Amino acid sequence: MADPKHDVLEMLEELATLTTLDEGDVQSFKVRAYETAARGIEAHVGDIAHLTAAQLQKIDGIGKSTATKIRELLDTGRVPKLVELREKFPASVVELMKIQGVGPKAVLKLRAELGVQSIDDLRKAIAEQKVRTLKGFSAKTEEKLGQTLARMGENIGRAPISVALPLAERILGTLRDLPGVTFAAYCGSLRRFSETIGDIDICVVAADAAPVMDAVVALSMVDRVLVKGATKTSVVTRRGIQIDVRVVRADQVGAAMLYFTGSKAHNIKLRQRAIARGWTLNEYALAEAEGGKVIASETEEAIYQALGLPFIPPVLREDSGEIELAEKGALPSPIGPVLGDFHVHTTVSGDGRSPLEDMVEGARARGYRVLAITDHAEGTLSGVGRDALLEQRARIAALQAELTDLTLLHGAELNIGSDGQLDYDPEFRALFDFCLASVHDHFDLSREQQTKRIVTAMRDPSVKMIGHLSARMIGGRPGIDLDVDAILAAAEETGCALEVNGGLPRLDVSVDVMRRARDRKVKFVLTSDAHHQTELERVRYAALNAERAMIGPDRIINTWSKERLLQWARHKSP
Repeated sequence: MADPKHDVLEMLEELATLTTLDEGDVQSFKVRAYETAARGIEAHVGDIAHLTAAQLQKIDGIGKSTATKIRELLDTGRVPKLVELREKFPASVVELMKIQGVGPKAVLKLRAELGVQSIDDLRKAIAEQKVRTLKGFSAKTEEKLGQTLARMGENIGRAPISVALPLAERILGTLRDLPGVTFAAYCGSLRRFSETIGDIDICVVAADAAPVMDAVVALSMVDRVLVKGATKTSVVTRRGIQIDVRVVRADQVGAAMLYFTGSKAHNIKLRQRAIARGWTLNEYALAEAEGGKVIASETEEAIYQALGLPFIPPVLREDSGEIELAEKGALPSPIGPVLGDFHVHTTVSGDGRSPLEDMVEGARARGYRVLAITDHAEGTLSGVGRDALLEQRARIAALQAELTDLTLLHGAELNIGSDGQLDYDPEFRALFDFCLASVHDHFDLSREQQTKRIVTAMRDPSVKMIGHLSARMIGGRPGIDLDVDAILAAAEETGCALEVNGGLPRLDVSVDVMRRARDRKVKFVLTSDAHHQTELERVRYAALNAERAMIGPDRIINTWSKERLLQWARHKSP
């Protein structure tokens, strides 16, 4: 069932972003009010749809003005203030805020003085060396902006998976509630778990297509309708994401899901196999070329089988050798049960939102056997000092005394300084059961400096794992510049594992890095980097990312037996 809470959260996020631009200040009172209200709505248990404005104000962080806007959205689907801000700041202007180093004041100055209305305009201004002429900018600033845009590359204009996946799931929630709908699923690059998404493809099986098409154009996030047909409708959301919804018959759904999942290169090879057998393959069926007799169409498994292949998981369908491996029966084994999480924050961290006890209960509910609590060390803005961690250690010990099914490790997420220095002294770090180390700042260092700082941290005896290696934020901050081969060599040498961070904005290490590590003795750990109990589920995203890179379970430490896992956690070895 569709949850109006998502619409409210999206509205508050958009209001915060547009108000930041309107006031030129990320810390303005209004911006912080919207952000606080969003946290209150997110934490609220229960349906908000029928709460009055007065009742909404009883939710922590929601004032009278924000409550009014929430009711406007829920009652009419339209918030006048939001409409006003959207007209003032088109999506192409808002997109400039995604560029590292470009804050609201910079956007306003670029727009007012150089007429920059989009990323393409900014590229042109940089090429013509106009940015350096603005007060507060310099030739070096201009050069860095150019480098950042180059590293963002082809992903500019595409939706990060952290935006596309929740959006797709909201749409599916609405469509699956419609009478007569028996199946609805997303396909395309999102089903392949790509980091960025061009558009969202959705396949629906329904007794009558017309109500589905009507529901799609009525979705709350729709900005404009491109086409509304008998079985296909395309719309564009306010964030500029195109949604294509197709209705097919139940006996065609396997062929449709296969065709619209792609990739194009993968599909071409499948069609070539069909042609070699005298068949055709399209979105409707695998069928005989002459006469049109259907060979298979209801399930993807049946189509692959008819083509002489085992089922190939969607995340592998990139024409990166998966068909050849499938022919040999050599596809990597699926990643099995994950026995523990090694990157988890609690309210001890400044940005944690669930207490220790809730995180422990969440881990037990998932059947975990090991859980490492790794709050931020003092080197980050959200970090804490020794006393807070020592107090937490005592709480963990008390909890452990009551547990027989879960082993708790007291750890910390250390910050890697510009020269590879770590938080606290070696003696204090040695007291922890498990430490990971991550980059949180100094993103503009040279490749040599970035590589050296991470390798230095990997060689520290206390560091068992490097967290979010590139420090990237998909669709926002590009990753730091690294000599990946040198990092992988150090991982082999030291036994230090690399985290596969399941946070959708990160998915770090990337698929490219994991693929480069396939022939090396590098270990990986799937983590949630959870800051709230509900985020523990993000380990499944880490698993999908590792499967996409064809990393087998033998390389994933937290799929090992509990005994072997704990042995590594306490004594890393090459």
